[in-house]
Amino acid sequence: MRSDVPVHRMRVAVTNTTTTPVYFSELQLLSDSFDTMPPKRVDMALTRTLRTDFPIPYGPARCHPTTIPAPKPAVIVTRLRVGDEPLREVRYPIPATDPLLARLVKSECAQFILKQAIDVSFGSDWTREGDSLRGVLTVVRKGGGEPVTIDDVGATTHFDLKPVSGKRKPVAVLSGASLEIPVLVTSSRCDPHAFAEAKQAYLFPLWGTPPGIGETYTMEVVPPKAVQQRFWDYAVDLCGLPS
Repeated sequence: MRSDVPVHRMRVAVTNTTTTPVYFSELQLLSDSFDTMPPKRVDMALTRTLRTDFPIPYGPARCHPTTIPAPKPAVIVTRLRVGDEPLREVRYPIPATDPLLARLVKSECAQFILKQAIDVSFGSDWTREGDSLRGVLTVVRKGGGEPVTIDDVGATTHFDLKPVSGKRKPVAVLSGASLEIPVLVTSSRCDPHAFAEAKQAYLFPLWGTPPGIGETYTMEVVPPKAVQQRFWDYAVDLCGLPS
């Protein structure tokens, strides 16, 4: 789910087609693609259900500095009890071709590669210009001396982010130690329901091409809490919503 990705959580879908209760004690994801997290305590019995989702954590992806590795097979390990049977361990295999595994590995390792080359942050000063906020993104080199291309910046579920220059693909090229990219943030939604469900409002995507790789990757740039609050206050005022 949208709210799961930022907190490294996935859902295990369980179906019971019988009236016999199945008690789940704990669940755990094991895969060579991710660091292992401790089992998640569930402590729930299910009778007949078309689908019940159990949220469990998954660890950071195991990435390579320059290439995105192929996803590895995984297994969901659960301790469960069927009816009056004793508690036992049951393993449910997940193939390496599972689309969720592939998507999580690709997304996280692409960010990892780009973050080896640069650090990107939101500036602290944001000023109102009409219906927008103006500020800067600061890009800092983390190593090496070759140019790093900032190909594009994108929107979240609630805010649009655009370079003031209007340039896209590339927006800018980092050739020195750092650079500042003037940007405009604009509120893209004003419905109260959207504000109540703002789970990914501040996960701004940025596309960049690290040196020596030749591929464009995506990373997420999250403003600090004080800047998030500035964005929120601006959107509430712009939309005429109660504060």
